[in-house]
Amino acid sequence: MGLSFCGNDTDSQAYSVEKGVLGNGCFVDALNLVPHVFLLFITFPILFIGWGSQSSKVQIHHNTWLHFPGHNLRWILTFTLLFVHVCEIAEGIVSNTQMESNHLHLFMPALMGFIAATTSIVYYHNIETANFPKLLLALFIYWILAFITKMIKLWKFAEASLGVQDLRFCIIALLVILYGLLMAVEINVIRVRKYVFFANPQRVKPPEDLQDLGVRFLQPFVNLLSKATYWWMNPLIIGAHKRPIELKKIGKLPIAMRALTNYLSLKDAYEEQKNTDDPEKSPSIWRSMYRAFGRPILLSSTFRYMADLLGFAGPLCISGIVKHLNSTTEIDKTGNLTLGVYFMSSTKLLQNTSVLAVLLFLALVLQRTFLQASYYVTIETGINLRGALLAMIYNKILRLSTSNMSMGEMTLGQINNLVAIETNQLMWFLFLCPNLWAMPVQIIMGVILLYYLLGESAIIGAGVILLLAPVQYLVATKLADTQKSTLDYSTDRLKKTTEILKGIKLLKLYAWENIFCDSVEETREKELTSLKTFALYTSMSIFMNAAIPIAAVLATFVTHAYIEEERLSPAKAFASLALFHILVTPLFLLSTVVRFAVKALVSVQKLGEFLQSDEIGDDSWRNGDMSMPLESGKKYKYPGDTKAINRKGRYQMDNYEQPMRRQLRPSETEDVAVQVNDGYFTWGSSLSTLLDINIRIPTGQLTMIVGQVGCGKSSLLLAMLGEMQNISGKVYWSNKNRYSVAYAAQKSWLLNATVENNITFGSPFNKQRYKAVIDACSLQPDIDLLPFGDQTEIGERGINLSGGQRQRICVARALYQKTNIVFLDDPFSALDIHLSDHLMQEGILTFLQDDKRTVVLVTHKLQYLIHADWIIAMKDGSVLREGTLKDIQTHDVELYEHWKTLMNRQDQELEKETELESQTTLERKSLRRAFYSRDAKNQIDDDDEEEEVEEDEDDNMSTTTSRRSKIPWRMCWRYLSSGGFLMVFLMVSSKLAKHSVMVAIDYWLAAWTSSNQRNETFVDSFANSTNYTQNYDATQNTEHRSYVPVFIILCGAAIVLCLITSLTVEFLGVAAATNLHHDLLNKIIHAPIRFFDITPLGQILNRFSADTNIIDQHIPPTLESLTRSTLLCLSAIGIIAFVTPTFLIALVPLAVAFYFIQKYFRVASRDLQDLDDSTQLPLLCHFSETAEGLTTIRAFRHEARFKQRMLELTDTNNTAYLFLSAANRWLEVRTDYLGAVVVLTAAVAAIWSSSQSGLVGLGLTYALTVTNYLNWVVRNLADLEVQMAAVKKVNSFLSTDSENYEGSMDVSQVPEDWPQHGEIKIQDLCVRYDPMLKPVLKQVNAHINPGQKVGICGRTGSGKSSLSLAFFNMVDVFEGKIVIDGIDICKLPLQTLRSRLSIILQDPVLFSGSIRLNLDPERTCTDDRLWEALEIAQLKNMVKALPGGLDAVVTEGGENFSVGQRQLFCLARAFVRKSSILIMDEATASIDMATENILQKVVMTAFADRTVVTIAHRVHTILTADLVIVMKRGNIMENGRPEILMEQEDSMFASFVKADM
Repeated sequence: MGLSFCGNDTDSQAYSVEKGVLGNGCFVDALNLVPHVFLLFITFPILFIGWGSQSSKVQIHHNTWLHFPGHNLRWILTFTLLFVHVCEIAEGIVSNTQMESNHLHLFMPALMGFIAATTSIVYYHNIETANFPKLLLALFIYWILAFITKMIKLWKFAEASLGVQDLRFCIIALLVILYGLLMAVEINVIRVRKYVFFANPQRVKPPEDLQDLGVRFLQPFVNLLSKATYWWMNPLIIGAHKRPIELKKIGKLPIAMRALTNYLSLKDAYEEQKNTDDPEKSPSIWRSMYRAFGRPILLSSTFRYMADLLGFAGPLCISGIVKHLNSTTEIDKTGNLTLGVYFMSSTKLLQNTSVLAVLLFLALVLQRTFLQASYYVTIETGINLRGALLAMIYNKILRLSTSNMSMGEMTLGQINNLVAIETNQLMWFLFLCPNLWAMPVQIIMGVILLYYLLGESAIIGAGVILLLAPVQYLVATKLADTQKSTLDYSTDRLKKTTEILKGIKLLKLYAWENIFCDSVEETREKELTSLKTFALYTSMSIFMNAAIPIAAVLATFVTHAYIEEERLSPAKAFASLALFHILVTPLFLLSTVVRFAVKALVSVQKLGEFLQSDEIGDDSWRNGDMSMPLESGKKYKYPGDTKAINRKGRYQMDNYEQPMRRQLRPSETEDVAVQVNDGYFTWGSSLSTLLDINIRIPTGQLTMIVGQVGCGKSSLLLAMLGEMQNISGKVYWSNKNRYSVAYAAQKSWLLNATVENNITFGSPFNKQRYKAVIDACSLQPDIDLLPFGDQTEIGERGINLSGGQRQRICVARALYQKTNIVFLDDPFSALDIHLSDHLMQEGILTFLQDDKRTVVLVTHKLQYLIHADWIIAMKDGSVLREGTLKDIQTHDVELYEHWKTLMNRQDQELEKETELESQTTLERKSLRRAFYSRDAKNQIDDDDEEEEVEEDEDDNMSTTTSRRSKIPWRMCWRYLSSGGFLMVFLMVSSKLAKHSVMVAIDYWLAAWTSSNQRNETFVDSFANSTNYTQNYDATQNTEHRSYVPVFIILCGAAIVLCLITSLTVEFLGVAAATNLHHDLLNKIIHAPIRFFDITPLGQILNRFSADTNIIDQHIPPTLESLTRSTLLCLSAIGIIAFVTPTFLIALVPLAVAFYFIQKYFRVASRDLQDLDDSTQLPLLCHFSETAEGLTTIRAFRHEARFKQRMLELTDTNNTAYLFLSAANRWLEVRTDYLGAVVVLTAAVAAIWSSSQSGLVGLGLTYALTVTNYLNWVVRNLADLEVQMAAVKKVNSFLSTDSENYEGSMDVSQVPEDWPQHGEIKIQDLCVRYDPMLKPVLKQVNAHINPGQKVGICGRTGSGKSSLSLAFFNMVDVFEGKIVIDGIDICKLPLQTLRSRLSIILQDPVLFSGSIRLNLDPERTCTDDRLWEALEIAQLKNMVKALPGGLDAVVTEGGENFSVGQRQLFCLARAFVRKSSILIMDEATASIDMATENILQKVVMTAFADRTVVTIAHRVHTILTADLVIVMKRGNIMENGRPEILMEQEDSMFASFVKADM
């Protein structure tokens, strides 16, 4: 049959023009071609020339700058136009099949129109990005021409009296409207931009976000198509494969999404509500949230509704396709051939299966696009809201009144919860909130459609679903509760683990590790019980989710078989099956959403209370500061036109005193810096803490405040700083002083930053000044010990410094600032005497006084009073005396005498203290201990480190890429095998069985519904002969119902299998978690002590906290979800292939596409997830830091700087999170489109191969589910990969070697009472910490007789402590031996050896629990024995006085006892173990004289008959010993009786003693 434009029918008058040229329909169609051809001719050359010269673009993200008005409207109209053209083409082709010969003019113009419309949008996009508006004229002309030609056609149709009932008429009318609208858009562009017909065209500049190349998040700026498909993410996600995504790569946030912008809009909404009639009423946070973020939520809900409605197109199209599959439409030759061609009605078109297939595809694509858009908008809004809330909370924290914090109304924990939990709850609520109103609509629609398809029986099925929904809700709430209790147990377990790891050295030396290990295991048991409950509820929830649709389908179809007269057709059966699948998701999610809504209500309430809590008084000089909240932070926030703004902002920061802050009184002279008159101050209760304060602080002089503990010295400083509530009286600051005060608080407060940043604290760095300050505070030796000098991170997450070191850094900070006034609150409290003197002389008297700064010093050290220019003595909250030391000496003799006696006492202590190896050197020593092993860091088996090294070494692509995209199968296997093989086998088999049965159910349904179907049409035609039909129906119904029992059995089996699978997966998870934790704990507790020296404590703890948590709670559900979605996809593909084998050909390209999408996504997702995690921590730390250091920040006046920092941290974290969610959308859009293509190919294949209609329905229903599950496969894969890293880390610790606990001797060979005498022979002993390191002891020989008291001395690092460890076989003895009472200790089992010796360590270690537990955890001794030990250690009376006696509580680390008492407990502990050998690693450095004397006495008396080896850090303690060993660099230099060694002038011992005296 020939192809001709107007067709060549036999009776055709195709080319006749009797009724005028326009009377010929074919000519009108030809006329319609003209505009399209015109556009293509004009635009193609321009496009090619344009693409050739693209390099000449201005350097901004230029291709994303969309600035022509009506931009989005144009895209929407063009898309609609394209859709209408598709309809037109379809209608043309279908009409053409009704004609004798091919009439090309029915669809050819429509096809050209489609191409032209596509070209028009491409052309427009290129013009817009190149900013060449003049070229838009071509489009303008095109729209006009198209509009005119279509009008002519419509007019002709109307003349031929065609109306709305004809589909083509409607299409043409729609096209006319669309072209008209597009024309209007074009005119509007001309009107606004004036690019032609006007003399001066409008000049435009891109927005500042786009000029700033740092902004990489382009979602708000790109065109609609790129917005919908996240096309702009491609370079990022594909690039991640070659090189990990770093913070630099994700850049800054666009201005509209920054925390500051959102904070301002939320704050305005919040403040607006305050000014109403009722000042008492607190503003509603909900309303402010709605005002600030309501619009995007509405937009998202609209998208959501559209997606949900389009979702129902799926089942309806399936039902249509199945229904019309085999009914060929008769050619209705007599149909109305107006204008010589056939016109069809719209219903007729929808009976064409191919048309339905295309419609189904389009509906799916659109539905998915809308759904993802809705998700994206809510997530973006949620993130914006979180940023705003964080800024709001932070602002509030900076203004919280100090009394709130100290009185415990607002604890740090609460603030941290607000930041970490409540804001996230609200963010999640926003993510889910469109569901709240979309889901009910979806459910109602679904039920209506079901009713329309199946009649009454549908109500029963829906009823089943609705009845089970509350049960799901119950399960969900139970889940949340169990999770809470699990959390409590795990914090408890972590506390115990931390204690063990901190005291691991002691536990090993006393051979107690197993006892403590068991106590952790006990807590873990409780935690696991709770985890099992958790697993049970989780599996119930998964089970409900899987079983409800089966139950509903079962109920529906069985009742349908018995109630309804009419047979169930495949079309209806599969449409309703698809509907049930749709209905399940909202019902399952609804319980979650409701739970989140409840949580959100609670969170908002907490937030409201917090925002209403007391603020600091605004009445003092603070007013000036408050006029500068975040808004003026805005001034120097953006690098827009930097120079001018920065200058303005800077001034605003420095010149705090712009508004006059105080009334200057005429009497106020310049020599007073601060003056308080009649001050009564309080910490928020009605009682005032400070009464009747009248003081003045002279300018440029040193004022000291003294008095007993708790008399209000610190409060006085804070009152002057305005931190206390002022009841009456005034604080006056002299004019030039109150910019800021350098303040060092009593409790030292450090930032999480480098040492240098902690000291400069935001001031410019000045080398000489910095050096002077560090010398004054004698910090140089401490800094030298740190691994990176003063660039080392300290603070919560950094290196732990001792109290003295922290305090000196705080003082250094106060000295470094160039402020006129310095307040030091007891800076000497944690320092030993040398440091205090040095700090006083160098720091306060020279450094500060040289600068003529006013210094206020609170102190207990009265010997410094002689340096003071002015003294304020306080007592019980009021001022006792004020004046110079001379005044006080003359006027208040009593007080002066009192001070004198105190000073004498302090001086005596001073003499004592100088003998000690000072506390500071000790602190430095412990610091050195922590780092001496860092050189061995290269052996650390932490994979992260290795990976980074690898990546640096070779940047050649192949290796890095392959490693980054591999799935850690080995780890998965390790995880599964630790769950036990039986469980794995059960899981796999039950999963496979379940999915087979699920497929069987649906296959059976197909067989059931399409049985005997051929006869139906036959019966229909004879419908009038009723009796025949009745007989036939009866037989058919019995046959029909014979399918029911099998159906019921299959469904029952499926439900049972669902239960089994959900249980096996969860309990496999519990088993794996149990085993992994058990192995990890045992490995680590039995690791050699060296392991703890080189592995940072935090790293080990991470394995027990974060990683264990992931293994416990996150891997099982991910694993379950992954296996389920993978099997669903596979079974779906299997069924489609079974129904239409041709589908397999199309599967190959789809599989390839899918492979690449998931490969790229997994890598990018992992990087972004890491970024999100790593940026979250600094943010939370910044909050808790600020809350702790409030007074300091306010005194320094650094609020603005801290706000700035908070906004930066928030924005960084939000950027990472936004990119992560955009990457998820990127993936989902792509997998959804793939799913839509699967559906299309399945439908087309089915239509062409004309298989049995029941099976086609089955195939299509399954194809629909693929779209839902494809993205879950990838998401779960990515999650699993991230989570398997936890298993990998745990596993890396499992490969460490344990100590050799067995030994070569059997326990039975060791005498019960060994060592009886305590004789020690050391022969050629060589010791090293690690085979890689140099030996620390070389060829040591010594002999110690039973009962001797031996002293070992030597300089730091001479190997004294290593020798003591060698007795316990804690270090690697690679040559020589130690023989105790005739047994070589290296041959003994460790447990035996260590349990028979005792040791007192340098730093006392106590564990939380009872006193009894600390003395005798094995529970072997009687109470009398314990009391005896306490008596010897002189603790008996103190313990008796405690509630509970021996069972009195010891807090963590023994904090409730003083250091001296702790040391005495350790002595008692050593005594309880009746061992004939005691090793004392001399502890006396950290105790006062009294305790030390006790210790010496006890050792001489109670241990008279035992061998005592003392490792002395100060020689005078061992002058009375029987034998002295002097060591140097791991060798013994001298040994002998102390008297003899003293006589030798040149002996090292003698020189030590001289130095010590």
